[in-house]
Amino acid sequence: MTAGVMHNKSLAHTFSPRNNSKTIFTDRSPEIVLSGPAGTGKSRALLEKLNAVALKYPGMRGLIIRKTATSLGSTALVTWKNYVIKEALLNETVRFYGGSAQESAQYIYSNGSRITIGGMDKATRIMSSEYDIIYVQEAIELTLDDWEALTTRLRNGVLPYQQLIADTNPDKPTHWLKQRVNEGRTKLYDTTHEDNPLYFKEDGTLTKKGEAYISKLDALTGVRYQRLRKGLWVAAEGLIYEEYDPAIHLIDRFPIPDTWTRYWTVDFGYTNPFVLQRWAEDSDGRLYLYAEQYMSKRTVDQHAQDLLRLIKDAEGNWLEPKPRAVICDHDAEGRATFEKEVGVSTVAANKKVLEGIQAVQKRLRPVGDKKPRLYIFRDALVERDPKLADAKRPCSTEEEITGYIWDTGAGKNAKEQPLKVNDHGCDAARYLVADKDLGSRPRLRFL
Repeated sequence: MTAGVMHNKSLAHTFSPRNNSKTIFTDRSPEIVLSGPAGTGKSRALLEKLNAVALKYPGMRGLIIRKTATSLGSTALVTWKNYVIKEALLNETVRFYGGSAQESAQYIYSNGSRITIGGMDKATRIMSSEYDIIYVQEAIELTLDDWEALTTRLRNGVLPYQQLIADTNPDKPTHWLKQRVNEGRTKLYDTTHEDNPLYFKEDGTLTKKGEAYISKLDALTGVRYQRLRKGLWVAAEGLIYEEYDPAIHLIDRFPIPDTWTRYWTVDFGYTNPFVLQRWAEDSDGRLYLYAEQYMSKRTVDQHAQDLLRLIKDAEGNWLEPKPRAVICDHDAEGRATFEKEVGVSTVAANKKVLEGIQAVQKRLRPVGDKKPRLYIFRDALVERDPKLADAKRPCSTEEEITGYIWDTGAGKNAKEQPLKVNDHGCDAARYLVADKDLGSRPRLRFL
């Protein structure tokens, strides 16, 4: 399939999708999802369809959306601007409008079509409008309520059909989106790496970029390999935190009262990521992970300076309450450096692993008020590690927890110790829960 854009200047745009990435251009089903491993070209195909529809139907209204608006800037919008509408921007077939108090940011076409951009975390303005077609990136991030709310906005009537289109990496088979597909309410198309011309040639052989990219995916293990390489909707075998449900425990940010007690936890690392989590505790004892540094290849003093830029202003005044405790793993040199650089005392973590895991499991379970006792802010990660992302490794505790499994290697009993892979954020979270719930806090170390 080839799409062309011509206006004022001689600039042509071409796109040649393969297999299901091509099929979705002619499918008018109310809800379609492109599912597949990382790097199959799902987002590119759906954005190309969105652009083609905007060009074909003057006055059409579309929406590009993700769970959080900020996450679009480094994902879908990069593909959109650099590959899908690059020529249209140059020849002024499309122009960008940054938005106002009344309108969201959007791309305006010379034929009157408009593509709005936004996030479900700031949905007031975008949900007050009507659309012909809505594209959702990484649909598994949304809740079922989010998805159904979007379907109510599909009533602009310019297109001969109204459609919700989305891409997603696979998740557990019990995810609401997969269940919706199983019920026949959403049509799912699978994609493979062979669909992406960046990585595979027409004859099925790897390109140079493909050789490098696929080798990284082939190095993955367990559930991450099954989902990100094979594209399977599978649950992690031997999952430790079976109680964790992103629809419950992963929440949008809200203003945290200064009266809430703060705690920090630290898991030291260099080759493996250094993790520093900042937690708040409400009046009912619930814990909220509201900020997280999760970064490899930096020294402790560098992490300390990153932290100071987040918690103090230029004059050295604290921007948030000081922590009641800073709970660290047992790296004496790392603790000493951190204390010196930040100017705080630290506490050695309670490292009873099995008891700590059980305490976290207990906090994840909803109790009498139907609420759990541990939450993670959706935007807690303060900076994404490009090296970890490139290696397809977890880049946050949120990404770790769904693949945190028991070590069931030869001669080992199930549910006795976790597999020591991609566990650094889970360790840091366990330190706090163990400190809070297991008692007998270890000896403090003061400056």
